[in-house]
Amino acid sequence: MPRLLTRRFTLAWLANLSQEMAWALFIHFPGFLLGFGASAIEIGLLVGLTALASVVVRPWVGRAMDTYGRRPVIIAGNLGNVAVLALYLTVTGLGPWIYVVRILHGIAAALLFTSLFTYGADQVPSARRTEGLALFGISALLPIALGGLLGDAILEAGTFTDLFLTALGFAGLALLLSLPLRDAPRGTSVPMRFWASVTARNLRPLWWLTFVFAMALTAYFTFLKTFVVETGIGSVGAFFAAYSSIAITLRLFAGSLPDRVGQTKVLYPALASMTIGFVVLALAGNGTMVVAAGLLSGAGHAYAFPIMFAMVVTRSRKADRGSAIAIFTGLFDLGTLIGGPVLGAAIHYGSYPTMFFTAAAWTLLGTVVFARWEGRSVRVQPFSSTPP
Repeated sequence: MPRLLTRRFTLAWLANLSQEMAWALFIHFPGFLLGFGASAIEIGLLVGLTALASVVVRPWVGRAMDTYGRRPVIIAGNLGNVAVLALYLTVTGLGPWIYVVRILHGIAAALLFTSLFTYGADQVPSARRTEGLALFGISALLPIALGGLLGDAILEAGTFTDLFLTALGFAGLALLLSLPLRDAPRGTSVPMRFWASVTARNLRPLWWLTFVFAMALTAYFTFLKTFVVETGIGSVGAFFAAYSSIAITLRLFAGSLPDRVGQTKVLYPALASMTIGFVVLALAGNGTMVVAAGLLSGAGHAYAFPIMFAMVVTRSRKADRGSAIAIFTGLFDLGTLIGGPVLGAAIHYGSYPTMFFTAAAWTLLGTVVFARWEGRSVRVQPFSSTPP
Protein backbone atom coordinates (compact mmCIF):
# COMPACT_ATOMS: atom_id res chain seq x y z
CA MET A 1 0.00 0.00 0.00
CA PRO A 2 1.44 3.43 -0.94
CA ARG A 3 2.82 5.45 1.99
CA LEU A 4 0.99 8.58 3.12
CA LEU A 5 3.16 10.05 5.88
CA THR A 6 6.14 11.24 3.87
CA ARG A 7 8.41 14.08 5.04
CA ARG A 8 6.85 16.55 2.58
CA PHE A 9 3.31 15.58 3.55
CA THR A 10 4.11 15.90 7.27
CA LEU A 11 5.80 19.30 6.93
CA ALA A 12 2.92 20.65 4.85
CA TRP A 13 0.47 19.20 7.41
CA LEU A 14 2.22 20.99 10.28
CA ALA A 15 2.47 24.27 8.34
CA ASN A 16 -1.23 24.12 7.53
CA LEU A 17 -2.06 23.29 11.14
CA SER A 18 -0.23 26.43 12.28
CA GLN A 19 -1.76 28.78 9.73
CA GLU A 20 -5.21 27.31 10.36
CA MET A 21 -4.75 27.95 14.09
CA ALA A 22 -4.17 31.60 13.26
CA TRP A 23 -7.32 31.59 11.10
CA ALA A 24 -9.45 29.61 13.59
CA LEU A 25 -8.98 32.19 16.34
CA PHE A 26 -11.04 34.50 14.11
CA ILE A 27 -14.11 32.38 14.93
CA HIS A 28 -14.31 34.98 17.71
CA PHE A 29 -13.93 37.95 15.35
CA PRO A 30 -17.71 38.67 15.27
CA GLY A 31 -17.43 39.26 19.02
CA PHE A 32 -14.74 41.87 18.34
CA LEU A 33 -17.13 43.59 15.92
CA LEU A 34 -19.99 43.42 18.40
CA GLY A 35 -17.81 45.41 20.77
CA PHE A 36 -17.87 48.24 18.24
CA GLY A 37 -21.66 48.01 17.93
CA ALA A 38 -21.79 46.14 14.60
CA SER A 39 -25.11 44.65 13.52
CA ALA A 40 -25.55 41.11 12.14
CA ILE A 41 -25.66 42.53 8.61
CA GLU A 42 -22.47 44.55 9.16
CA ILE A 43 -20.72 41.46 10.52
CA GLY A 44 -21.86 39.49 7.49
CA LEU A 45 -20.58 42.21 5.16
CA LEU A 46 -17.16 42.39 6.82
CA VAL A 47 -16.77 38.62 6.73
CA GLY A 48 -18.01 38.63 3.15
CA LEU A 49 -15.52 41.32 2.17
CA THR A 50 -12.61 39.08 3.12
CA ALA A 51 -14.17 36.31 1.07
CA LEU A 52 -14.63 38.67 -1.89
CA ALA A 53 -10.94 39.57 -1.88
CA SER A 54 -10.07 35.86 -1.79
CA VAL A 55 -12.38 35.08 -4.70
CA VAL A 56 -11.02 37.92 -6.86
CA VAL A 57 -7.38 36.78 -6.60
CA ARG A 58 -8.08 33.03 -6.98
CA PRO A 59 -7.54 32.88 -10.79
CA TRP A 60 -4.07 34.37 -10.42
CA VAL A 61 -3.27 32.07 -7.50
CA GLY A 62 -4.22 28.97 -9.48
CA ARG A 63 -2.36 30.08 -12.59
CA ALA A 64 0.74 30.99 -10.58
CA MET A 65 0.86 27.56 -8.93
CA ASP A 66 0.53 25.74 -12.25
CA THR A 67 3.15 27.97 -13.89
CA TYR A 68 5.76 28.61 -11.19
CA GLY A 69 5.09 25.86 -8.66
CA ARG A 70 3.48 25.70 -5.23
CA ARG A 71 6.39 26.86 -3.05
CA PRO A 72 6.60 30.53 -4.20
CA VAL A 73 2.90 30.96 -3.52
CA ILE A 74 3.18 29.26 -0.11
CA ILE A 75 5.99 31.58 0.99
CA ALA A 76 4.23 34.70 -0.35
CA GLY A 77 1.03 33.69 1.45
CA ASN A 78 2.85 33.16 4.74
CA LEU A 79 4.61 36.53 4.56
CA GLY A 80 1.32 38.25 3.74
CA ASN A 81 -0.45 36.46 6.59
CA VAL A 82 2.12 37.58 9.15
CA ALA A 83 1.89 41.17 7.94
CA VAL A 84 -1.89 41.40 7.91
CA LEU A 85 -2.36 39.83 11.34
CA ALA A 86 -0.07 42.50 12.75
CA LEU A 87 -2.37 45.11 11.21
CA TYR A 88 -5.32 43.95 13.33
CA LEU A 89 -3.50 45.48 16.30
CA THR A 90 -4.09 48.89 14.70
CA VAL A 91 -7.89 48.54 14.30
CA THR A 92 -9.79 50.82 16.69
CA GLY A 93 -13.32 50.94 15.24
CA LEU A 94 -15.64 50.28 12.31
CA GLY A 95 -14.08 52.89 10.03
CA PRO A 96 -12.55 52.37 6.57
CA TRP A 97 -9.30 50.92 7.96
CA ILE A 98 -10.94 47.69 9.15
CA TYR A 99 -12.25 47.15 5.62
CA VAL A 100 -8.72 47.54 4.21
CA VAL A 101 -7.37 45.02 6.73
CA ARG A 102 -10.12 42.53 5.93
CA ILE A 103 -9.37 42.79 2.19
CA LEU A 104 -5.66 42.17 2.77
CA HIS A 105 -6.50 39.24 5.04
CA GLY A 106 -8.61 37.71 2.28
CA ILE A 107 -5.75 37.96 -0.23
CA ALA A 108 -3.25 36.36 2.16
CA ALA A 109 -5.71 33.59 3.02
CA ALA A 110 -6.34 32.83 -0.66
CA LEU A 111 -2.62 32.40 -1.31
CA LEU A 112 -1.94 30.31 1.76
CA PHE A 113 -4.99 28.07 1.98
CA THR A 114 -4.99 27.20 -1.72
CA SER A 115 -1.24 26.60 -2.05
CA LEU A 116 -0.87 24.41 1.05
CA PHE A 117 -3.86 22.24 0.16
CA THR A 118 -2.59 21.88 -3.40
CA TYR A 119 0.85 20.94 -2.09
CA GLY A 120 -0.77 18.39 0.22
CA ALA A 121 -2.80 16.92 -2.65
CA ASP A 122 0.40 16.55 -4.69
CA GLN A 123 1.86 14.28 -1.99
CA VAL A 124 -1.11 11.87 -1.79
CA PRO A 125 -1.00 8.65 -3.87
CA SER A 126 -4.03 8.23 -6.13
CA ALA A 127 -4.92 4.81 -4.68
CA ARG A 128 -5.48 6.43 -1.26
CA ARG A 129 -6.65 9.85 -2.43
CA THR A 130 -9.77 10.37 -0.31
CA GLU A 131 -8.12 8.87 2.77
CA GLY A 132 -4.98 10.98 2.28
CA LEU A 133 -6.89 14.21 1.72
CA ALA A 134 -9.07 13.43 4.74
CA LEU A 135 -5.92 12.99 6.81
CA PHE A 136 -4.45 16.24 5.48
CA GLY A 137 -7.73 17.95 6.27
CA ILE A 138 -7.31 17.09 9.95
CA SER A 139 -4.72 19.88 10.01
CA ALA A 140 -7.64 22.24 9.38
CA LEU A 141 -10.11 20.49 11.69
CA LEU A 142 -7.94 20.44 14.81
CA PRO A 143 -7.76 24.25 14.85
CA ILE A 144 -11.55 24.45 14.68
CA ALA A 145 -11.68 22.78 18.09
CA LEU A 146 -8.55 24.29 19.55
CA GLY A 147 -9.18 27.74 18.12
CA GLY A 148 -12.61 27.95 19.71
CA LEU A 149 -11.42 26.73 23.11
CA LEU A 150 -8.16 28.71 23.03
CA GLY A 151 -10.04 31.82 21.98
CA ASP A 152 -12.50 31.36 24.85
CA ALA A 153 -9.59 31.07 27.30
CA ILE A 154 -7.71 34.07 25.89
CA LEU A 155 -10.77 36.32 25.95
CA GLU A 156 -11.75 35.21 29.44
CA ALA A 157 -8.31 36.18 30.78
CA GLY A 158 -7.42 38.99 28.37
CA THR A 159 -8.56 41.02 25.39
CA PHE A 160 -8.81 40.81 21.61
CA THR A 161 -5.31 42.27 21.44
CA ASP A 162 -4.07 39.09 23.11
CA LEU A 163 -6.09 37.04 20.62
CA PHE A 164 -4.52 38.82 17.64
CA LEU A 165 -1.00 38.44 19.09
CA THR A 166 -1.57 34.71 19.52
CA ALA A 167 -2.76 34.44 15.91
CA LEU A 168 0.34 36.33 14.82
CA GLY A 169 2.54 33.82 16.65
CA PHE A 170 0.91 30.89 14.88
CA ALA A 171 1.33 32.65 11.52
CA GLY A 172 5.04 33.09 12.20
CA LEU A 173 5.38 29.41 13.05
CA ALA A 174 3.61 28.47 9.80
CA LEU A 175 6.15 30.54 7.87
CA LEU A 176 9.07 28.76 9.53
CA LEU A 177 7.58 25.32 8.85
CA SER A 178 6.97 26.21 5.20
CA LEU A 179 10.54 27.24 4.43
CA PRO A 180 11.85 23.65 3.92
CA LEU A 181 9.03 22.71 1.51
CA ARG A 182 10.17 21.91 -2.02
CA ASP A 183 8.10 21.29 -5.15
CA ALA A 184 8.09 17.90 -6.85
CA PRO A 185 9.27 17.91 -10.50
CA ARG A 186 6.47 19.15 -12.76
CA GLY A 187 5.32 17.34 -15.87
CA THR A 188 5.70 18.63 -19.41
CA SER A 189 1.99 19.24 -20.05
CA VAL A 190 1.02 22.86 -20.63
CA PRO A 191 -1.66 24.19 -18.23
CA MET A 192 -4.99 25.17 -19.75
CA ARG A 193 -6.51 28.56 -19.14
CA PHE A 194 -7.98 28.97 -15.66
CA TRP A 195 -11.51 29.34 -16.98
CA ALA A 196 -11.27 26.03 -18.83
CA SER A 197 -11.28 24.36 -15.42
CA VAL A 198 -14.26 26.48 -14.34
CA THR A 199 -16.36 25.31 -17.28
CA ALA A 200 -15.18 21.67 -17.52
CA ARG A 201 -18.24 19.43 -17.87
CA ASN A 202 -17.04 16.81 -15.39
CA LEU A 203 -16.32 19.42 -12.71
CA ARG A 204 -19.42 21.60 -12.91
CA PRO A 205 -21.61 19.45 -10.58
CA LEU A 206 -18.80 19.54 -8.02
CA TRP A 207 -18.51 23.32 -8.24
CA TRP A 208 -22.22 23.57 -7.46
CA LEU A 209 -22.09 21.22 -4.46
CA THR A 210 -18.96 22.88 -3.08
CA PHE A 211 -20.70 26.27 -3.23
CA VAL A 212 -23.77 24.86 -1.46
CA PHE A 213 -21.61 23.28 1.24
CA ALA A 214 -19.57 26.46 1.72
CA MET A 215 -22.54 28.77 1.96
CA ALA A 216 -24.16 26.49 4.55
CA LEU A 217 -21.01 26.49 6.69
CA THR A 218 -21.38 30.26 7.09
CA ALA A 219 -24.30 29.61 9.45
CA TYR A 220 -22.01 28.53 12.26
CA PHE A 221 -18.56 29.71 11.24
CA THR A 222 -19.82 33.30 11.03
CA PHE A 223 -22.86 33.47 13.27
CA LEU A 224 -22.47 30.88 16.03
CA LYS A 225 -20.51 33.40 18.13
CA THR A 226 -23.25 36.00 17.94
CA PHE A 227 -25.89 33.29 18.52
CA VAL A 228 -24.18 32.31 21.79
CA VAL A 229 -23.59 35.92 22.88
CA GLU A 230 -27.12 37.13 22.15
CA THR A 231 -29.11 34.07 23.31
CA GLY A 232 -26.85 32.78 26.09
CA ILE A 233 -27.33 29.23 24.77
CA GLY A 234 -24.32 26.92 24.58
CA SER A 235 -20.65 27.69 24.01
CA VAL A 236 -18.63 28.38 20.88
CA GLY A 237 -15.75 26.30 22.21
CA ALA A 238 -17.99 23.34 23.12
CA PHE A 239 -19.69 23.31 19.70
CA PHE A 240 -16.46 23.37 17.74
CA ALA A 241 -14.77 20.91 20.10
CA ALA A 242 -17.58 18.42 19.42
CA TYR A 243 -17.56 19.29 15.71
CA SER A 244 -13.87 18.72 15.16
CA SER A 245 -13.51 15.81 17.61
CA ILE A 246 -16.03 13.62 15.79
CA ALA A 247 -14.66 14.67 12.39
CA ILE A 248 -11.08 13.86 13.38
CA THR A 249 -12.10 10.53 14.93
CA LEU A 250 -13.95 9.45 11.80
CA ARG A 251 -11.07 10.48 9.53
CA LEU A 252 -8.46 8.71 11.64
CA PHE A 253 -10.32 5.43 12.14
CA ALA A 254 -12.68 5.29 9.14
CA GLY A 255 -11.04 7.64 6.65
CA SER A 256 -10.66 4.91 4.04
CA LEU A 257 -14.41 4.21 3.95
CA PRO A 258 -15.17 6.32 0.81
CA ASP A 259 -12.29 4.69 -1.11
CA ARG A 260 -13.56 1.23 -0.08
CA VAL A 261 -17.34 1.50 -0.57
CA GLY A 262 -17.63 4.36 -3.05
CA GLN A 263 -17.53 8.12 -2.63
CA THR A 264 -21.16 9.01 -3.26
CA LYS A 265 -22.38 6.23 -0.95
CA VAL A 266 -20.72 8.13 1.89
CA LEU A 267 -21.22 11.67 0.55
CA TYR A 268 -25.02 11.72 0.68
CA PRO A 269 -25.35 10.48 4.30
CA ALA A 270 -22.68 13.02 5.28
CA LEU A 271 -24.68 15.87 3.77
CA ALA A 272 -27.82 14.56 5.47
CA SER A 273 -26.02 14.62 8.82
CA MET A 274 -25.08 18.27 8.25
CA THR A 275 -28.68 19.13 7.40
CA ILE A 276 -29.95 17.54 10.61
CA GLY A 277 -27.28 19.41 12.55
CA PHE A 278 -28.69 22.73 11.34
CA VAL A 279 -32.19 21.67 12.40
CA VAL A 280 -30.95 20.77 15.88
CA LEU A 281 -29.26 24.19 16.16
CA ALA A 282 -32.51 25.86 15.12
CA LEU A 283 -34.33 24.03 17.92
CA ALA A 284 -31.55 24.32 20.51
CA GLY A 285 -32.64 25.53 23.93
CA ASN A 286 -29.61 24.43 25.95
CA GLY A 287 -25.91 23.67 25.67
CA THR A 288 -26.45 19.94 25.25
CA MET A 289 -28.38 20.47 22.03
CA VAL A 290 -25.66 22.78 20.73
CA VAL A 291 -23.07 20.05 21.36
CA ALA A 292 -25.32 17.48 19.67
CA ALA A 293 -25.56 19.79 16.64
CA GLY A 294 -21.77 20.04 16.64
CA LEU A 295 -21.45 16.25 16.54
CA LEU A 296 -23.91 15.91 13.66
CA SER A 297 -22.40 18.76 11.67
CA GLY A 298 -18.85 17.56 12.31
CA ALA A 299 -19.69 14.02 11.21
CA GLY A 300 -20.99 15.43 7.94
CA HIS A 301 -17.94 17.62 7.41
CA ALA A 302 -15.65 14.67 8.19
CA TYR A 303 -16.56 13.01 4.90
CA ALA A 304 -18.16 15.66 2.68
CA PHE A 305 -15.09 17.89 2.35
CA PRO A 306 -12.45 15.23 1.52
CA ILE A 307 -14.80 13.41 -0.85
CA MET A 308 -15.52 16.56 -2.85
CA PHE A 309 -11.83 17.49 -2.76
CA ALA A 310 -10.76 14.03 -3.97
CA MET A 311 -13.32 14.09 -6.78
CA VAL A 312 -11.97 17.47 -7.95
CA VAL A 313 -8.36 16.20 -7.93
CA THR A 314 -9.34 13.02 -9.79
CA ARG A 315 -11.32 14.80 -12.49
CA SER A 316 -8.78 17.56 -13.20
CA ARG A 317 -5.61 17.31 -15.28
CA LYS A 318 -2.46 17.18 -13.18
CA ALA A 319 -1.09 20.18 -15.10
CA ASP A 320 -4.20 22.15 -14.08
CA ARG A 321 -4.47 20.89 -10.50
CA GLY A 322 -3.49 24.27 -9.04
CA SER A 323 -6.27 26.02 -10.94
CA ALA A 324 -8.83 23.34 -10.05
CA ILE A 325 -8.00 23.50 -6.35
CA ALA A 326 -7.98 27.31 -6.51
CA ILE A 327 -11.57 27.14 -7.80
CA PHE A 328 -12.50 24.56 -5.16
CA THR A 329 -11.12 26.61 -2.27
CA GLY A 330 -12.35 29.85 -3.85
CA LEU A 331 -15.91 28.54 -3.76
CA PHE A 332 -15.65 28.43 0.02
CA ASP A 333 -14.94 32.14 -0.02
CA LEU A 334 -17.76 32.74 -2.50
CA GLY A 335 -20.09 30.80 -0.21
CA THR A 336 -19.05 33.02 2.69
CA LEU A 337 -19.37 36.14 0.54
CA ILE A 338 -22.98 35.35 -0.32
CA GLY A 339 -23.90 33.39 2.77
CA GLY A 340 -22.76 36.07 5.22
CA PRO A 341 -25.16 38.82 4.11
CA VAL A 342 -27.99 36.41 3.23
CA LEU A 343 -27.93 34.52 6.51
CA GLY A 344 -27.26 37.75 8.40
CA ALA A 345 -30.43 39.15 6.85
CA ALA A 346 -32.32 36.01 7.92
CA ILE A 347 -31.29 36.80 11.50
CA HIS A 348 -32.04 40.51 11.19
CA TYR A 349 -35.50 40.11 9.67
CA GLY A 350 -36.30 36.79 11.35
CA SER A 351 -34.36 35.05 14.09
CA TYR A 352 -31.51 32.63 14.67
CA PRO A 353 -33.85 29.62 14.24
CA THR A 354 -34.95 31.13 10.91
CA MET A 355 -31.32 31.33 9.81
CA PHE A 356 -30.46 27.76 10.83
CA PHE A 357 -33.61 26.37 9.18
CA THR A 358 -32.65 28.30 6.02
CA ALA A 359 -29.21 26.68 6.07
CA ALA A 360 -30.80 23.23 6.46
CA ALA A 361 -33.21 23.78 3.56
CA TRP A 362 -30.40 25.13 1.36
CA THR A 363 -28.20 22.09 2.04
CA LEU A 364 -31.03 19.69 1.28
CA LEU A 365 -31.99 21.48 -1.93
CA GLY A 366 -28.39 21.70 -3.07
CA THR A 367 -27.81 18.01 -2.49
CA VAL A 368 -30.88 17.04 -4.53
CA VAL A 369 -29.80 19.28 -7.42
CA PHE A 370 -26.28 17.80 -7.32
CA ALA A 371 -27.59 14.22 -7.31
CA ARG A 372 -29.71 14.83 -10.40
CA TRP A 373 -26.96 16.79 -12.20
CA GLU A 374 -24.31 14.21 -11.36
CA GLY A 375 -26.56 11.39 -12.53
CA ARG A 376 -27.13 13.05 -15.91
CA SER A 377 -23.43 13.87 -16.29
CA VAL A 378 -22.36 10.29 -15.57
CA ARG A 379 -24.76 8.98 -18.20
CA VAL A 380 -23.38 11.44 -20.75
CA GLN A 381 -19.69 11.07 -19.84
CA PRO A 382 -18.46 8.46 -17.34
CA PHE A 383 -15.78 10.03 -15.14
CA SER A 384 -12.24 8.84 -14.79
CA SER A 385 -8.99 10.41 -13.80
CA THR A 386 -7.91 12.68 -16.64
CA PRO A 387 -4.43 12.42 -18.10
CA PRO A 388 -1.64 14.63 -16.77
